Amino acid sequence: MSGANVSPTGRNDQAMSGAREAQARKGAVVNVSPTRSASAIARSLKKGRNDKMMMIFKKAIPRRTFIRGAGVTLALPLLDGMIPALAAPDKPVKRFSIVYVPNGRIMEQWTPKTDGTGFELPLLLEPFAPFRDRLLVVTGLTLNIAKHFPGEEVGVHERPCGAYLTGVHPKWTDGADIRNGISLDQIVAKEFGKYTQLASLEVSLDSAGILGACEKGWSCAYINTLCWRSPTTPIPMENNPRRAFERLFGDVGSTESAERRAIQRRNNSILDSLSEATADLIRGLGPGDRAKISEYLDSIRDIERRIQIAEQESSRDLPSLARPSGVPATFQEHARLMFDLQVLAFQADLTRMITFMVGREKTDRPYPEIGIPDAHHPLTHHAGDPQKIEKVVRIEALQAKMFAYYLEKLRSTPDGDGSLLDHMVINYGCGISEGNGHSVVNLPLVLVGGASYFKGGRHIRYPKGPPLSNLHLTLLDKLGIPVENFGDSTGKLDLLAV
Repeated sequence: MSGANVSPTGRNDQAMSGAREAQARKGAVVNVSPTRSASAIARSLKKGRNDKMMMIFKKAIPRRTFIRGAGVTLALPLLDGMIPALAAPDKPVKRFSIVYVPNGRIMEQWTPKTDGTGFELPLLLEPFAPFRDRLLVVTGLTLNIAKHFPGEEVGVHERPCGAYLTGVHPKWTDGADIRNGISLDQIVAKEFGKYTQLASLEVSLDSAGILGACEKGWSCAYINTLCWRSPTTPIPMENNPRRAFERLFGDVGSTESAERRAIQRRNNSILDSLSEATADLIRGLGPGDRAKISEYLDSIRDIERRIQIAEQESSRDLPSLARPSGVPATFQEHARLMFDLQVLAFQADLTRMITFMVGREKTDRPYPEIGIPDAHHPLTHHAGDPQKIEKVVRIEALQAKMFAYYLEKLRSTPDGDGSLLDHMVINYGCGISEGNGHSVVNLPLVLVGGASYFKGGRHIRYPKGPPLSNLHLTLLDKLGIPVENFGDSTGKLDLLAV
């Protein structure tokens, strides 16, 4: 199967004028030393000029404003002061989030019994009840492209995981000659990345330390990541909150983590080195924007504090080589921390495309915090054992609870005239339906997002089993990145159908 899985239409609906694009890419930097964007605003206020007059005369703060301290560059969330008075408000930016859960689902506890709007939420969807009006349950899609090819060995996890975002059957190999397709997230990142510091962010809860062969001659690359920059270039998933944090908020001009940690040791927090520039900027803002900045910085401090606590606990509880520093000891704290980082990345417009693997396929993570010391993957081979099924359901319900935590954080985070949740699409699902039989038909999928993308509160069933790539083709169109085909797509889905 060819890795060339995308055909563009050549249309760029998000094209910007040259001046605006240059401003979006370059941004404005508020340094500790006086700069026009911070000190001039403060001086204007001291002279009695009000915010309204400044905005009328185009003195608004650029959208891509950064506060720079020693070894740290911090992007700001969208502020009222970034919108010139009397100017028409910009359209909200589009964002896309993919959240992948591993090893299939217990489909009897996932799939609503009725279609349309009057369905009852089954057990594994109950945590999403507060977001029902944003929820679109999609049933009946298939990943047939991931089925066994003649002559191949098993690969019942490698094939679906590799094909989930590419719509391409991965090459059977455990050598360096891996081959897949360009993944959905990277098509989005190529367009959205024109306007952000990071084109995309790839994070996970499982370590990607497994190399070489996995099952029956299949490369572990196919289960360690969902994201492929090219047919031969998988993108590693970062599971260490410290490294993810530094990638987002560390100074992009420095690649030495040791240097940044030395700065952090000299400061109780990386935000301490930003205090002078932050104070200078805040003096020029209105009360609403001051509150937004304060809440934003408090969130960053809280995440940094939790990372430092996790590092201390890791060094005390486990040998240094057994567990990466900064990774919390429990699934729930690790998941919350990684979700919080994603919300901050969207809020600061550092990226508009994030892919998150709650677990890679075949993950053997135990869940002792909910009384399940058993490894997850073997439990999914339950062979109808009620006790094993009950444990799997509890694990999957916990994962759903963590996803609901993420949705609430997005809903409670202001963004322009709404919230982050209003202005994005989130895809939550798996490349396998029943883990016991490794089925790739009737995949478990839900979409959550703003009303501009689709009408929520519904369960749509596609009885003819169209390929998952049809959904991806449709989502690309909704995100303003239309292409003629994607992977094994046969056409777009009608997300308004019931």
